[in-house]
Amino acid sequence: MLTRRQFTWASAAALGSTSAGFAATLGDDGLHKQPWFLDSFLELGDDLATAAQNGRHLMILYEQNGCPYCRELHEVNFARPELSDYIKAHYDVIQLDMFGAREVLDFDGQAHEERDLATKWGVNFTPTTILMHNSNAGAVSVSAAQSFRMPGYLKPFHYLSSLEFVAERKFETQTFQRYLQDKFAALEAEGIDPDVW
Repeated sequence: MLTRRQFTWASAAALGSTSAGFAATLGDDGLHKQPWFLDSFLELGDDLATAAQNGRHLMILYEQNGCPYCRELHEVNFARPELSDYIKAHYDVIQLDMFGAREVLDFDGQAHEERDLATKWGVNFTPTTILMHNSNAGAVSVSAAQSFRMPGYLKPFHYLSSLEFVAERKFETQTFQRYLQDKFAALEAEGIDPDVW
């Protein structure tokens, strides 16, 4: 019996889609879905521990029905193979609904509906992307688990840079602004204009 994820991948293959050009689908909850999203039991401490055991990191992606910037994230950012391939190589992704009612087990062991967890975590915008480095496995709060948070939409270059910032552990030694400045300088030294990326 096919799982939902296997069915999605099989459907993409049947349509001739490549990993680079797979279009998001709209779920029954009104949220855009990617075939590489994790189908999780929503026990976040376990999800981070499992990601860490596999040498990966965890991304929590809060979205809401009708959010134009969430659509942009899927149709622009995730449509870029360099960005989606990087996520698939380094992150397990869990999508949560800012107004959803599914039960989620927080890092502290408390169960909350998605919408209540959004309030507890201070998620006020969608999309909000919370990145957790695998070295934070065992954390007992989101503040201890998260390495970087993107409240709102970032363009593809900045979004990919955020993913690299966490995966490469740059957050331990510098601010994101400093990391971006260094990255811009390196690209310009190679004659690459980051504004057209």
